[in-house]
Amino acid sequence: MRAILAALALILTPLTALAEMAPRDGWSVTPTTKSYDQLIADVKSAAKANKMGVVTQAGPTGAAKSRGITIPGNRVIGLFNNVYAVDILNLSTAAMIEAPVRVYVTENTDGTATLSYKLPSTVFAPYVQEAGPDLEALAGELDVIFASIAQDAIK
Repeated sequence: MRAILAALALILTPLTALAEMAPRDGWSVTPTTKSYDQLIADVKSAAKANKMGVVTQAGPTGAAKSRGITIPGNRVIGLFNNVYAVDILNLSTAAMIEAPVRVYVTENTDGTATLSYKLPSTVFAPYVQEAGPDLEALAGELDVIFASIAQDAIK
């Protein structure tokens, strides 16, 4: 019985991974006509153009492939700028756990890709009571920057 359940899990896992990103509260979710690889490249270029650095990158696609498992492209890219890092850290040590702010590039079943991210104002909202309105203002500035990155990347 366990073998049957394990086999079903292996069969269904790739199918559930194919689910497209859905809109959700506090997120920006933008399907594009771009390929997965092109959208990743364009996110990086857009981040640089908007004075944000690529701080981290991670995704299970390559590691899964090396294990013989094929899943859709899936990359999380952490973006931030040291000016914002220092300013936020001066307001709330705890809030820095949220940096860098991540964007998420996912491959769709039709070969296109979707760009998603939690709005920085959503990411930093739990710390505003502690840090005060200055953190809320910084998060609002980051909302504008991340929207610009997204717009530039999806062009």
